[in-house]
Amino acid sequence: MNSDLEEVKRKMEKSLKNFKEELSHIRTGRASVALLETIKVDCYGTKMPIPQIATVNVVEGKMLVIQPWDINLVKEVEKAIQKSDLGINPTSDGKTIKLIMPPLTEERRKELIKVASKLAEEARVAIRNIRRDVLEKFKTAKKKGEISEDDYLQLEKKVQKLTDEYIEKINTALKEKENEILAP
Repeated sequence: MNSDLEEVKRKMEKSLKNFKEELSHIRTGRASVALLETIKVDCYGTKMPIPQIATVNVVEGKMLVIQPWDINLVKEVEKAIQKSDLGINPTSDGKTIKLIMPPLTEERRKELIKVASKLAEEARVAIRNIRRDVLEKFKTAKKKGEISEDDYLQLEKKVQKLTDEYIEKINTALKEKENEILAP
């Protein structure tokens, strides 16, 4: 049953990691390379994320400077950014592309917090589903006589402790993201 607990922890960790990755793609007004990781560029017959075909630098926290390794890709990178849901118009000098992060409006900040909260709730539900599935497995084992009532109660406490721990980590990550979104 300890292997089951390790599996529960691994699954919860994966859910937390996925949630944090989703959060990293929410634009906060601060420049971040993570904003470009989901934008794919047509190059060499395939679609690749911008950070895999260019050097990306953050300048003064408010601007991204993208320098494609192949100068012929500058126009393709520009097109990909314009088609994306970033809502930022790139400027180019033919060699590099600059993305200046506009300040967020109060309304947009509230929208972003709603999106982050929705992602957090989905992550909490995923954690609770993991808990439910493993407790079902333990109940079945108890009914078959594979584990005792005491063992079941002890395992249930351990699973609940893990659940509480990971939900708290999700809440903490959400709070940090909200603070980042609200920061001027």
